[in-house]
Amino acid sequence: MPPLALTGERTLPDVPVENYWFRRHLVVYEWIAERCDALDIVDMACGEGYGTDVLARRAASVVGVDANPDAFEHARARYSDAGARFERALIDGFDEPCDAVVFLQTIEHVRDARATLCHLRSLLRPGGRAYVSTPNLVTLAPPGAEKSDNPWHVREYRAGEFRELCEACFDRVELYGLFHARKLALEQRAIALGWHRVHRALGMTKPFYDRFVPAISARDFTLRPLAPGDPRAERALDFVAVLA
Repeated sequence: MPPLALTGERTLPDVPVENYWFRRHLVVYEWIAERCDALDIVDMACGEGYGTDVLARRAASVVGVDANPDAFEHARARYSDAGARFERALIDGFDEPCDAVVFLQTIEHVRDARATLCHLRSLLRPGGRAYVSTPNLVTLAPPGAEKSDNPWHVREYRAGEFRELCEACFDRVELYGLFHARKLALEQRAIALGWHRVHRALGMTKPFYDRFVPAISARDFTLRPLAPGDPRAERALDFVAVLA
């Protein structure tokens, strides 16, 4: 199955230059899958379908939902044999009850984010949970900007803003931050010490990153709980909310 076209709207597997973003999203799907063993799951705005496939390995059932016709047809053709089911629908038009709803890297695309989260809550059976992630405005956008230059994003959130949004629809909010680990943490420290100047001066930028980026794995990221006002939130790449 050939990959979908890269547009900047979604992350794709099997594209070496996209591997950093793919692994950054994949680790969250894997973390959620471990917490949703034997549950009925809805993967809302599932895109290419790789995350739905990860959830299907542990879930009792999983349905991936996406409104985009190309993404829907691709996901259905590539992943249905692995036990996932796919539906083409708008978020507010899908009403199948579930034990867990997963909504990753999409709330920043939504104009009425509060109404969307409240709709996700309405899908949950008693005791169910929603898992919602979004990029951190502070690490995504230039310093002082209220938004990055991503044309697909309507609004990007700081930790307190995202927590407040979630608390408007859910009684319990647990917030986690995604951070670099292992070799990405080492690279981050090296950059702080001037690594970018070194590799540019030596003319080795492209050869180095042509090897480095495809070698990134999900283990090069880690999730850590964030209390309200936690100063570490400023450094988080993404926020992941567990909502009940």
